[in-house]
Amino acid sequence: MVVPKELPRLIIRADASTKIGTGHLMRCLALAQAWQDNQGQAVFFMASSVPAIEKRLQSEGMKVIHTSVIQGSSEDAVETVNIAHNLNAEWVVVDGYHFGSEYQKLIKESGLHLLFIDDYGHANHYYADLVLNQNIHAHENLYFNKESYTQLLLGTDYTLLRREFWQWRGWKRETPSVANKILVTLGGADPDNVTSKVIQGLQLVEGEELEVVVVVGGSNPHYEQLKTATKQSSFPIRLERNVTNMPELMAWADVAIASAGSTSWELAFMGLPSLVLILADNQRDIAQKLGEIEVSINLGWHEDVSVEQISKVIIELLESAEIRSKMTSLGNELVSGEGSNKVLVSLQGKEIRLRPVNQTDCKLLWHWANDPEVRSVSFSSNSTIPWNNHVQWFNSKLSSPNCIIYIAINKLDEPIGQVRFDIKANEATISISIDANFRSQSYGSKLIKIATEKLFFESDIKTINAYIKNDNYKSVKSFINSGFHQIKVVDSQEYKIIHLGLNKHKSKLKG
Repeated sequence: MVVPKELPRLIIRADASTKIGTGHLMRCLALAQAWQDNQGQAVFFMASSVPAIEKRLQSEGMKVIHTSVIQGSSEDAVETVNIAHNLNAEWVVVDGYHFGSEYQKLIKESGLHLLFIDDYGHANHYYADLVLNQNIHAHENLYFNKESYTQLLLGTDYTLLRREFWQWRGWKRETPSVANKILVTLGGADPDNVTSKVIQGLQLVEGEELEVVVVVGGSNPHYEQLKTATKQSSFPIRLERNVTNMPELMAWADVAIASAGSTSWELAFMGLPSLVLILADNQRDIAQKLGEIEVSINLGWHEDVSVEQISKVIIELLESAEIRSKMTSLGNELVSGEGSNKVLVSLQGKEIRLRPVNQTDCKLLWHWANDPEVRSVSFSSNSTIPWNNHVQWFNSKLSSPNCIIYIAINKLDEPIGQVRFDIKANEATISISIDANFRSQSYGSKLIKIATEKLFFESDIKTINAYIKNDNYKSVKSFINSGFHQIKVVDSQEYKIIHLGLNKHKSKLKG
């Protein structure tokens, strides 16, 4: 993907290694992808990295710059500032426990905006513009010592999920009566080789024809040993390394055994019942909270858990469809999958964000379509649309490769409207509607601008057309204010239609 030089850059300061794992870098990747998809370029500045992840960053069009300074030092901060200024970046994202208060202060004193990603309030003071703690135990009490301007983004509503998970929004898991498919994923590094212990525990599971997939990261130092263990298993085990299809594996599995890190939020989002092990101190609160709310079963600190305990608990979970079904529902409620976009709204200062429509939006769009004002300006009948007709229409649009529908969300997470593009060749026809409670607030023009810029950026569409009844003055004005120009007026038997158009080379993205 070629990114124009004039696009806004986001500098991300994060590291990965066998010792600290890959979680910091992977959640930053999720944010970088969202930034990229909203017409920006992400630049990773790293003191240590993992070759496989670095290769992925570069393959996705992200720039990687290395430094040899001491991680988290004042020299580190100065280099980060210099990189940001040289690349004309306004925002820096910092993620890692070696970045403290002084580091934040130096970034802020340089005139840059700072997003600080945190897990447990490890800094003495917070100077960042935004502090993100996506964990279930996040609380404002962790951040008493902060500047008055510091905005807190707390909780699983802000969970950063990578691009490969986005298409699974709205997907619903079916719970089998008896489960036998197990996914084992214990982080990118797993320095203590807890994966091997889990494999031993699974060997004690009798009477079940198990299907097991074990996923390890590129920084796992025990790969060869694990290969031997899987070959010696009493049942087939597939060993996967550096996977990019984690959502598909989670959708395939009936249960998971995982570390209580960032993967916990991915499992919850996918509704995958899980056992979690604590592999690092910063995972204790996560595991405890997940166990308390029954999203996962907390096995505790990995050294304190025997292979027999692992076997016993996994058997109980495999045999109980009721427990698994409950865990699926609770997980789906915990993580919506909109976290990356929500953080992006705070970074960019936008009033609204877009998310792709999904199956759960069917009734919402039906209500909007039957709004009296919407019916009055529609080209189709003014009469109410029957529910069955709408469902048939909605499903056809949802499955069509030539239709894109977005739901617009405001800063309070309220759906305020929708925009639809019907595509033919390199042209698209746009239609929008705003919820009755949010009209006359200039949302129409803002939604049109954001949606058309996004379509031009992500596709080969050259022209966007709008067709509006000539007496729909408000809509015509919104499109004109968004850069559309009148092409012609078409006479029909009942009314006149104004044809408006927007060309890519004349839009904000020209060049």
